[in-house]
Amino acid sequence: MSWALEEWKEGLSTRVLQKVQELESQVDKLKKERQQRQFQLESLEAALQKQKQKVENEKSEGATLKRENQNLMELCDSLEKAKQKISHDLQVKESQVNFQSGQLNSSKKQIERLEQELKR
Repeated sequence: MSWALEEWKEGLSTRVLQKVQELESQVDKLKKERQQRQFQLESLEAALQKQKQKVENEKSEGATLKRENQNLMELCDSLEKAKQKISHDLQVKESQVNFQSGQLNSSKKQIERLEQELKR
């Protein structure tokens, strides 16, 4: 088939044939260059898609971390409230213990006084 492509060149002058060869050589060179650029473009598009996926994954991970952080903050608030309640309850009980301890001491002194009176 290449002979059919070459048939049209028959009868052309050497100068014209040389120019045709130069043009054909240029066409081949441009085809190769286009293929290289097409390959570069496809590579860049693939890299872009990969970066887009990476960004989406990082956004998703960021959102997950944000939710987790919010949950942890709520848990901390809950624990802080529980700690404050327990602390308050402890103070109330310590106060009750101190009051009852004072009553016990007072009762002991009264018993000692009464025992002293009985002995007299």
